[in-house]
Amino acid sequence: MKTDFAAPAADTLPVVETFLSLQGESTHAGRLCFFIRSAGCNLRCAYCDTAYAYDPAAAAPRSIAELVRLASDSGANLVELTGGEPMLHAATPRLAEALLDARFEVLLETNGSCPLAALPRGVRKIVDVKLPSSRMSDRNDPENYALLGPGDELKFVTGSRADFDWARAWIDRWHLAALGIPLIFSPVFGAVKFADLAQWLIDARDPALRMQLQMHKVIWDPARRGV
Repeated sequence: MKTDFAAPAADTLPVVETFLSLQGESTHAGRLCFFIRSAGCNLRCAYCDTAYAYDPAAAAPRSIAELVRLASDSGANLVELTGGEPMLHAATPRLAEALLDARFEVLLETNGSCPLAALPRGVRKIVDVKLPSSRMSDRNDPENYALLGPGDELKFVTGSRADFDWARAWIDRWHLAALGIPLIFSPVFGAVKFADLAQWLIDARDPALRMQLQMHKVIWDPARRGV
């Protein structure tokens, strides 16, 4: 897979930022969490709120040992690997394994276009399903769905009613409700009213679907980094 930065050493990851905050999304929302954000992404979603992570110049190489130490010093027992797209890096599965060995709960947020088979068992995968308004819906990799199980989640970032209807058809096409994992709809911030998405979900009358808000954007300035 082509990237726009030089591949780091196998025991290092190009890291844009690390920070301690509250988890703002997923079923883990509200929990104290240490975030490790790697650089580089193979997609260019229309609504991306972390475009600063595209630039390889924004990253510094961090060793796996250093990142585990930073997580340990944070006081959190939950760590999220995010990006950018963390699965572009060969070191990501090794970092995840090191964090699991250190007794952390590990979340990995991924755009859904990269293979996930290399991840160690125990990593909780939060996988985006890209909808049409992202302009990246042709990049979804359905082969990843067979790898999902308890503790994993699918996220549908919804920018319009057309997105919502497309997502429901995608769920039916790939039998995603049968996976028994959370199917979470999140509004594109500023594009879809919270109440509108809530009503679409109510009208759908489908208990497999649920809603989330990006809690960190409600609490803090949406443009603020490191929260």
